[in-house]
Parts: sequence; structure tokens; C-alpha cells
Amino acid sequence: MGGTEFPLKHKAFARRLRSRSIDGQAVGSALRRLDAAARRSCHLLLCISCWTDKLCGMIPALLLIISAVVFRIATGFFGQHSHSIGWLNFAPVAAIALCAAAYFPRKYKFSVPMAALLISDIVLNFHYGFSLGSPFVLSHYLGFAIIGCLGLLLQSRASWKTLLPASIVASLIFYVVTNSVSWIYDSGYAKNFAGLVQSLTVGLPQYSATPTWMFFRNSLVSDLIFTALFVVCMNAGRSMARSRERASQFRPVAAG
Repeated sequence: MGGTEFPLKHKAFARRLRSRSIDGQAVGSALRRLDAAARRSCHLLLCISCWTDKLCGMIPALLLIISAVVFRIATGFFGQHSHSIGWLNFAPVAAIALCAAAYFPRKYKFSVPMAALLISDIVLNFHYGFSLGSPFVLSHYLGFAIIGCLGLLLQSRASWKTLLPASIVASLIFYVVTNSVSWIYDSGYAKNFAGLVQSLTVGLPQYSATPTWMFFRNSLVSDLIFTALFVVCMNAGRSMARSRERASQFRPVAAG
């Protein structure tokens, strides 16, 4: 008799077994096996339900991250034009690392933001002819890791009050890390304190139209906006998950 055909009504099943001259020990053994199978099925269904609830709560935030990745790629492709140069670096990469580490379940805290950064880096580096293994690109991931650790510190008290100030700190961390690496590896900078200050303020003379402070301004504004939207999305996602849970509790069970 297949497991899907048996209605799991143990008493009725026991009576049928006895009517076929099966002894009580065999009946007990059969019922124990059915109980074990039922427990395994319930555990599997519970795991699937928990995973679905977590995913449902993350969907608005994941859509926001996808939108940010697309926007970063678009500004990378078209931001060099004079009419859109002000949009350069208007990409909330630091906020993605911060918010994901603060809100997402453990296995998604670093994997989702790293995947988002990697996908956009692959596209942009192909467009500009950069190598993913260059120190300038690897500095992005170093900054991401540091910001992710900051998000972990806030995961138990993630809210507007904590994440918006942390977003400013995250922008500053990402800016200092990436520009310090540029100062170390770019031959255009003098390897002294004045060269470090130059890398953090005006940058190299050939890029005078886009000084580094402008990149910091754009990333700071975009990180603040993204963080605020991320909190809204997570609150909306959690509300959706709670509504779904309440609906499942009152869902009528079909007779069988």
C-alpha cells in the first residue's frame, strides 16, 4: 500500500490489519513505521515552509538589489557622457553589503551582495577592459567584507536609527579602502601623505572633470537612499510573510 494512498487514520488501519489475522505486534510495528514516516514528512514540510517564508520576506529586498545592480551597470556604460557625468558612482554598493548582512539569513548575508558585485564587475570590467584580478577591483571585495562585518554587528537591532548612520560609515569605509588601494598601486600618485590626500580628494590630474570627492558624494547619497528603501522593502516583505502565515493557519483542511 503506497504512502500517498493511506489516510493515516491509525485505528481504522489497525482494525483492517486485525481483520486479516495480523497479530498485535505486527500492527504495532506497522504503526510505528507509519509514525516515523509521518514525522519525516512533517519535518520536510516544515523546512520547506520555513524556507518559503524566508524567501517571501526577502523578495522585495532582492528586487531592490537587482535594480541597483542594473543601475550600476547602466551608469557605468552611459555615465561617461558629459550630460550624465554627475551620475558616476551613483551606485549603492556599500549599502548592499551593509543591509544584506544586517537583515538576510546567515547563508545569504555575504553571498548575495558578493554575487551582486561580481555580476556587475564582470560586465563593467569587460566593457572597460579591466581584469577582475587587479588590485583596484579586489579592493571592492575587501571593502565589501569590512562593511558586511559592520552589518553583522547591527543584525540584532537593524532599523532606520541604526542603519542610516551606519550607511554613512559604510560609504566612508568603501571610499577610503578603494582610494587607498589606488594610491598604493597607481604610479600617478606620490607615495607619501600628500599623495594619499590627493587620492582621497581630487584624484589624478587627467581625471580633473571627476574628482574623487564627487565619487564619494554620489556613493554617499545613493547609499543613504538605498538603505532607506531597503528597510522599507524588508518591512514590507516581513509583513507579506506574516500575512501568508496567518492565511495558512486559517486555511480549511480538505476532508479525507
